[in-house]
Amino acid sequence: METFVLIAQLLLSVVISVLVILQTQTSGAGSVFGSDTSVYRTRRGLEKTLYQATIVVGALFFIISLVAARLV
Repeated sequence: METFVLIAQLLLSVVISVLVILQTQTSGAGSVFGSDTSVYRTRRGLEKTLYQATIVVGALFFIISLVAARLV
């Protein structure tokens, strides 16, 4: 059981890292260096899907981390 939880935690950490990197690439190079505009934009299409997937994977990672802490 411990091995499964640790492998799941490792895989989720890789997935969340990739999702965060993909989000910064789709937001444009200007916002990476701090020149983000102050105009409110809604997320649409792929950007919205990446955002929602990051939230879900982050929540799963948090839950798996709690389970791992409980087992060890």
